[in-house]
Amino acid sequence: MTDQAPLPEGDIPGKPTAASRTTLSHIMTGNDTNLLGTVHGGVIMKLVDDAAGAVAGRHSGGPAVTASMDEMVFLEPVRVGDLVHVRAQVNWTGRSSMEVGVRVMAERWNESTPAQQVGSAYLVFAAVDADGKPRHVPHVIPETERDKRRYQEAQIRRTHRLARRRAIRELREKRAADGIED
Repeated sequence: MTDQAPLPEGDIPGKPTAASRTTLSHIMTGNDTNLLGTVHGGVIMKLVDDAAGAVAGRHSGGPAVTASMDEMVFLEPVRVGDLVHVRAQVNWTGRSSMEVGVRVMAERWNESTPAQQVGSAYLVFAAVDADGKPRHVPHVIPETERDKRRYQEAQIRRTHRLARRRAIRELREKRAADGIED
Protein backbone atom coordinates (compact mmCIF):
# COMPACT_ATOMS: atom_id res chain seq x y z
CA MET A 1 0.00 0.00 0.00
CA THR A 2 1.38 3.39 -0.92
CA ASP A 3 0.11 6.93 -0.92
CA GLN A 4 0.61 7.01 -4.69
CA ALA A 5 -2.47 4.94 -5.64
CA PRO A 6 -5.12 6.92 -7.54
CA LEU A 7 -8.08 7.70 -5.36
CA PRO A 8 -11.40 9.35 -6.01
CA GLU A 9 -11.39 12.96 -4.85
CA GLY A 10 -13.44 13.75 -1.81
CA ASP A 11 -13.84 16.66 0.51
CA ILE A 12 -13.29 15.09 3.92
CA PRO A 13 -13.07 17.53 6.81
CA GLY A 14 -9.93 17.28 8.93
CA LYS A 15 -9.90 15.87 12.44
CA PRO A 16 -7.97 17.19 15.44
CA THR A 17 -5.29 14.97 16.94
CA ALA A 18 -7.31 14.44 20.12
CA ALA A 19 -10.31 13.03 18.21
CA SER A 20 -8.72 9.60 17.80
CA ARG A 21 -6.07 9.52 20.54
CA THR A 22 -6.42 6.45 22.76
CA THR A 23 -4.80 4.50 25.58
CA LEU A 24 -4.89 0.71 25.86
CA SER A 25 -4.01 -0.71 29.30
CA HIS A 26 -3.15 -4.31 30.14
CA ILE A 27 -1.75 -6.15 33.17
CA MET A 28 1.15 -8.41 32.22
CA THR A 29 0.89 -12.02 33.42
CA GLY A 30 3.07 -15.11 33.40
CA ASN A 31 1.65 -16.05 29.99
CA ASP A 32 3.34 -12.95 28.54
CA THR A 33 6.91 -13.82 29.57
CA ASN A 34 9.95 -14.88 27.59
CA LEU A 35 12.75 -17.23 28.67
CA LEU A 36 14.35 -14.44 30.72
CA GLY A 37 11.23 -13.99 32.84
CA THR A 38 10.35 -10.57 31.45
CA VAL A 39 7.51 -9.73 29.09
CA HIS A 40 8.19 -10.90 25.54
CA GLY A 41 8.83 -8.06 23.07
CA GLY A 42 6.29 -9.58 20.70
CA VAL A 43 3.55 -9.16 23.33
CA ILE A 44 4.39 -5.46 23.61
CA MET A 45 4.51 -5.16 19.82
CA LYS A 46 1.02 -6.67 19.53
CA LEU A 47 -0.33 -4.19 22.08
CA VAL A 48 1.36 -1.39 20.12
CA ASP A 49 -0.22 -2.59 16.86
CA ASP A 50 -3.64 -2.99 18.52
CA ALA A 51 -3.62 0.53 19.97
CA ALA A 52 -2.28 2.07 16.76
CA GLY A 53 -4.88 0.18 14.71
CA ALA A 54 -7.68 1.48 16.91
CA VAL A 55 -6.42 5.04 16.45
CA ALA A 56 -6.05 4.62 12.68
CA GLY A 57 -9.55 3.18 12.37
CA ARG A 58 -11.02 5.97 14.49
CA HIS A 59 -9.24 8.69 12.56
CA SER A 60 -10.04 7.28 9.12
CA GLY A 61 -13.60 6.31 9.99
CA GLY A 62 -13.21 2.71 8.89
CA PRO A 63 -10.80 -0.16 8.31
CA ALA A 64 -7.07 0.54 8.26
CA VAL A 65 -4.26 -1.96 7.86
CA THR A 66 -0.70 -1.89 9.17
CA ALA A 67 1.65 -0.98 6.32
CA SER A 68 4.88 -0.68 8.32
CA MET A 69 6.35 -0.33 11.78
CA ASP A 70 9.31 1.99 12.24
CA GLU A 71 11.68 2.45 15.10
CA MET A 72 10.21 0.05 17.65
CA VAL A 73 12.37 0.87 20.64
CA PHE A 74 12.42 -1.05 23.93
CA LEU A 75 13.84 1.22 26.64
CA GLU A 76 13.29 -0.91 29.76
CA PRO A 77 12.11 -4.47 30.42
CA VAL A 78 8.48 -5.02 31.36
CA ARG A 79 7.80 -7.45 34.20
CA VAL A 80 4.97 -9.71 35.25
CA GLY A 81 2.55 -7.63 37.29
CA ASP A 82 3.27 -4.42 35.40
CA LEU A 83 0.28 -2.41 34.27
CA VAL A 84 1.20 -1.39 30.73
CA HIS A 85 -0.37 1.68 29.12
CA VAL A 86 -0.03 1.99 25.35
CA ARG A 87 -0.79 5.56 24.26
CA ALA A 88 -1.30 6.23 20.57
CA GLN A 89 -2.20 9.15 18.32
CA VAL A 90 -2.15 10.08 14.65
CA ASN A 91 0.92 12.23 13.98
CA TRP A 92 0.58 12.78 10.22
CA THR A 93 -1.74 11.92 7.35
CA GLY A 94 -1.35 11.59 3.60
CA ARG A 95 -4.10 10.77 1.10
CA SER A 96 -4.70 7.24 2.33
CA SER A 97 -2.00 6.71 4.93
CA MET A 98 -1.45 7.78 8.52
CA GLU A 99 1.56 7.71 10.80
CA VAL A 100 0.59 6.71 14.33
CA GLY A 101 2.98 7.41 17.18
CA VAL A 102 2.89 5.09 20.17
CA ARG A 103 4.38 5.48 23.64
CA VAL A 104 4.50 2.47 25.98
CA MET A 105 4.41 3.18 29.72
CA ALA A 106 4.58 0.67 32.59
CA GLU A 107 3.86 0.84 36.32
CA ARG A 108 3.66 -1.74 39.06
CA TRP A 109 0.02 -2.70 39.49
CA ASN A 110 0.25 -2.61 43.30
CA GLU A 111 2.39 0.50 43.81
CA SER A 112 1.64 4.19 43.59
CA THR A 113 4.81 5.07 41.69
CA PRO A 114 4.51 6.98 38.43
CA ALA A 115 4.48 5.08 35.15
CA GLN A 116 7.83 4.89 33.35
CA GLN A 117 8.28 4.97 29.59
CA VAL A 118 9.45 1.52 28.46
CA GLY A 119 9.09 1.78 24.68
CA SER A 120 7.96 3.68 21.63
CA ALA A 121 7.16 3.05 17.99
CA TYR A 122 5.91 4.65 14.80
CA LEU A 123 3.54 2.75 12.55
CA VAL A 124 2.11 3.57 9.15
CA PHE A 125 -1.45 2.51 8.42
CA ALA A 126 -3.32 2.56 5.12
CA ALA A 127 -7.06 3.15 5.14
CA VAL A 128 -8.88 0.62 2.94
CA ASP A 129 -12.40 0.12 1.66
CA ALA A 130 -14.41 -3.12 1.67
CA ASP A 131 -12.43 -4.35 -1.36
CA GLY A 132 -9.07 -3.63 0.27
CA LYS A 133 -8.41 -0.62 -1.98
CA PRO A 134 -6.93 2.58 -0.53
CA ARG A 135 -9.39 5.26 0.49
CA HIS A 136 -9.00 8.89 1.50
CA VAL A 137 -8.46 9.83 5.14
CA PRO A 138 -9.20 13.12 6.86
CA HIS A 139 -6.11 15.25 7.33
CA VAL A 140 -4.95 15.49 10.93
CA ILE A 141 -5.11 18.89 12.62
CA PRO A 142 -2.28 19.24 15.17
CA GLU A 143 -3.63 21.09 18.20
CA THR A 144 -0.72 21.64 20.60
CA GLU A 145 2.91 22.59 20.11
CA ARG A 146 3.78 18.95 20.87
CA ASP A 147 1.34 17.78 18.17
CA LYS A 148 2.89 20.24 15.69
CA ARG A 149 6.39 18.96 16.50
CA ARG A 150 5.21 15.36 16.04
CA TYR A 151 3.63 16.27 12.69
CA GLN A 152 6.92 17.81 11.48
CA GLU A 153 8.97 14.86 12.71
CA ALA A 154 6.55 12.47 10.98
CA GLN A 155 7.11 14.29 7.69
CA ILE A 156 10.87 13.75 8.10
CA ARG A 157 10.36 10.03 8.81
CA ARG A 158 8.14 9.75 5.72
CA THR A 159 10.81 11.40 3.55
CA HIS A 160 13.39 8.96 4.90
CA ARG A 161 11.10 5.93 4.36
CA LEU A 162 10.48 6.93 0.74
CA ALA A 163 14.18 7.66 0.07
CA ARG A 164 15.22 4.31 1.61
CA ARG A 165 12.61 2.44 -0.47
CA ARG A 166 13.74 4.24 -3.66
CA ALA A 167 17.46 3.56 -2.98
CA ILE A 168 16.83 -0.15 -2.36
CA ARG A 169 14.72 -0.45 -5.53
CA GLU A 170 17.44 1.27 -7.58
CA LEU A 171 20.15 -0.98 -6.13
CA ARG A 172 18.14 -4.11 -6.95
CA GLU A 173 17.44 -2.88 -10.48
CA LYS A 174 21.15 -2.16 -11.01
CA ARG A 175 22.14 -5.60 -9.69
CA ALA A 176 19.57 -7.24 -11.97
CA ALA A 177 20.84 -5.22 -14.96
CA ASP A 178 24.38 -6.37 -14.13
CA GLY A 179 23.17 -9.99 -14.12
CA ILE A 180 23.61 -10.48 -10.39
CA GLU A 181 21.03 -12.83 -8.92
CA ASP A 182 19.95 -12.56 -5.30
